Amino acid sequence: MRIGLLGTGPWAGLVHAPVLEAHEGLDFVGVWGRRPQAAEELADRHRTRAYDDVDALLADVDAVAVALPPDVQARLAVRAAGAGRHLLLDKPVAASVTGARAVERAVREARVASVVFFTTRFMTAPRAWIAEQADAGGWFTAHAQWLGDVFHEESDSPFATPWRGEKGALWDVGPHALSVLLPVLGDVRRVAAAAHGPGDTVHAVLDHANGVSSTLTLSLTAPPAAAGASLELRGTAGVTRLPEGGADAADALTRAADELLAAARDGRPHPCDAAFGLRVTEVLADVEALLDEGACRLGAPGARRD
Repeated sequence: MRIGLLGTGPWAGLVHAPVLEAHEGLDFVGVWGRRPQAAEELADRHRTRAYDDVDALLADVDAVAVALPPDVQARLAVRAAGAGRHLLLDKPVAASVTGARAVERAVREARVASVVFFTTRFMTAPRAWIAEQADAGGWFTAHAQWLGDVFHEESDSPFATPWRGEKGALWDVGPHALSVLLPVLGDVRRVAAAAHGPGDTVHAVLDHANGVSSTLTLSLTAPPAAAGASLELRGTAGVTRLPEGGADAADALTRAADELLAAARDGRPHPCDAAFGLRVTEVLADVEALLDEGACRLGAPGARRD
């Protein structure tokens, strides 16, 4: 499969380009980016071509991998699907429900394959654990924590990008937590509560369709010593915890690329396709709306401010 890369940022340079170049089932045709010089440099490092016209790249490929901010990704994903190109997308699919719906609709109408790279879902041990817990059932509650130090004062992370600064942990690491919770506990019926914590930290309580509740704690401003991800389930079978990945992001993206190839070949929707990406975006937007509602109440005249 001929594939192109849209994006030249840190994720594109550290993970996407090396994986696309090394993958035996892919012909890495070229790179397009919003910064032409960065596209040239990335293409030179990986022995491929830099494109200054995204439509020219789309004309030369069968699929695209996207490593762009979510609002930019959504617009270009719709364009690529309209051109009949399969999609290896990043999370979140879009920065709004409207954008995610447009992506899902474009994929469905064009009948192209789509895979959204929720990293944990493509790691061997977590993936097996998710399937096992979904089959087991009987869960009573769950707690997920995804704590990053991207914007901590001691951090010099290359991922401290403008869109993460604007959208925060909810939209950056929230999709990872939801990508695990939804297949195990079922769809979210409603967001029962949401509140801000220190920095960009967000706490949320989710009511799942089968009556199970879950809580989320998400942050990109945690102290480095506190950073990390964990998810615990409690139910009739006892207590179980999401295992560590045991693989790096490149291994996970390689598996995602494998599964895009399979989905394109077989025509079967992938569990992490654009439709699932839309559902995750809808839940994120519901949490954000509840946070905004709480902020408005606190800011109202006469509101209590402790």
